Amino acid sequence: MVEKFKGNKLDPTQVLILGFASVIFIGAILLNLPFASITGKSIGFLDALFTSTSAVCVTGLVVVDTGTYWTAFGKTVILILIQIGGLGFMTMATLFAIVLGKRTSLKERLIMQEALNQNTLSGLVRFTQYILIGTLVIEGIGAILLSTRFIPQLGLSKGLAFSIFHSISAFCNAGFDIVGGGVSLIPYVSDPVVNITIMLLIIFGGLGFPVIVELIRTRNFKKISLHAKIVLFMTALLISMGFFAFMALEWNNPNTIGELDFGSKVLASAFQSVTPRTAGFNTIEMSQLTNASKLLTIILMYIGGSPASTAGGIKTVTFGVILFTIISVIKGKEDTELFGRRLSRFAVNRALTLGVVGMGLIIFITMALTISDGGFTFMEVLFEGVSALGTVGLSLGITSKLSELGKVIIIIAMFIGRLGPLTIAFALATQQRKNKGTIRYPEEKIIVG
Repeated sequence: MVEKFKGNKLDPTQVLILGFASVIFIGAILLNLPFASITGKSIGFLDALFTSTSAVCVTGLVVVDTGTYWTAFGKTVILILIQIGGLGFMTMATLFAIVLGKRTSLKERLIMQEALNQNTLSGLVRFTQYILIGTLVIEGIGAILLSTRFIPQLGLSKGLAFSIFHSISAFCNAGFDIVGGGVSLIPYVSDPVVNITIMLLIIFGGLGFPVIVELIRTRNFKKISLHAKIVLFMTALLISMGFFAFMALEWNNPNTIGELDFGSKVLASAFQSVTPRTAGFNTIEMSQLTNASKLLTIILMYIGGSPASTAGGIKTVTFGVILFTIISVIKGKEDTELFGRRLSRFAVNRALTLGVVGMGLIIFITMALTISDGGFTFMEVLFEGVSALGTVGLSLGITSKLSELGKVIIIIAMFIGRLGPLTIAFALATQQRKNKGTIRYPEEKIIVG
């Protein structure tokens, strides 16, 4: 796919955008075929485009129930789109190149470097091989664990299909399910095997491929990179804080976990803390959450997973840098310090920019949805907008009821959410390189706050 871009002036970011757009368009055409749906009728190109975008952008928002609407062909197309979207189309292109015995060009390596958020071209192909092998192993283990529940319940063939589909969907942080009835994983709210397996798949998928590879290579926490330390620290912090907050806020809510036994309350609270990190599965009815829990979910969706992962959001490292910068400022320090290291001003500025741009996008998308779909409450459209931008997939039940314009807005939001932070980061890096050596203006103090 990349070869056709050789010899032109498209930069790696543009190739990535066009690549993802091409995969989405092809997926929409396939899902729009009559035999992709059980009814034997075309779903309509807009809804097919919506579903394809949601799959490739590993979001999970759906306009029709995945389990009951699509045929085996349609579900297979969705699963392939999820896998391509989770790994990235360049990673999949590299897989085909490896299988065919082709060498990767410098242009392709530059695109891979951008897609995987790496600082160097050295060892990129080998790193991609680690990603592919690691993904297959993790998804395979997840499918085996899930099959211990699904096969006894659904039979060998259907149970195996369920296990593979949900393992891939969970690791890719996609949130698509084929349980049917639009209930996601609510029937399994008290099942420890399903809950724990799905949560671990979501967490591993959201850590980021560089961190997973580094953890395999270096098992001593003190010797891992600062990036990996921030990812692990922020992931543990967000999951634990979310867990205790959800448990406290929903403990007596009879519409969510109030009527469950203690063990099920613990599982549901933990799951609800993990899934907003751009996974999209849910084991309790989202629309029945308290407003405080809905707001907490929105915050977690905004933060998302980690860089170079299958997750979306502004990323844990971005939030961590902003958090530690605030702490450093409060302490009166000039530099952002964490884990005995000092961060560069460029890294801090990039994190602050991504955080503010993310907030700006949320405001813009939410305002657009209030105009296109004014019949919904503000909380519903805000939740939907953040879920789309964060490529999460959780919803308060309004996705299928959106107007055509509302669906287009969500499609754009999902696409921006999957590629936006990456594109902005690359643009910042490019601008930084261009501006090196330019004149620095005199410094002057201003009043802040």
